[in-house]
Amino acid sequence: MLRLALSPRWWVWHILTLGAMATCAFLAAWQWGRAGSAMGSALNVGYGLQWPLFAIFFGVMWWRFLRLEARRIAGKDADEQVPPPVEAEPVQEVHEPAPAATTPVAVDEEPEDGEGPFGVRRKAAQPVEDDEDPQLAAYNRMLAKLAEHDRGR
Repeated sequence: MLRLALSPRWWVWHILTLGAMATCAFLAAWQWGRAGSAMGSALNVGYGLQWPLFAIFFGVMWWRFLRLEARRIAGKDADEQVPPPVEAEPVQEVHEPAPAATTPVAVDEEPEDGEGPFGVRRKAAQPVEDDEDPQLAAYNRMLAKLAEHDRGR
């Protein structure tokens, strides 16, 4: 792993990671100092605590990528660490006929009402059937009248 860490490609990653961590440390110190000043606030304290977490993230990801690269070179993929799945008994296949194809319903190209794709689009009132529940039929008739009245505006 030391040979990998000293390769020219990884030197670039070392420098970038250290630069990112140093930048996060500088920003954390700046925010913490700003929080203690007369113009500071709780927001500065929050950022002062957040920047070190970002620096830790950069360090952890650098270490993780270095380890993954070392495993790849050693011939061990990350998938090899997962145990193979346990084989279950085969399931008998059930052959059912496919459902009958339905004919597509024609869609109006332009809606009757509505100003645009995000505007209110009103649909035509459904016909009221009197053989339903009488209260429901009366309610539906009232809604149909209100829709017609609203459409007349």
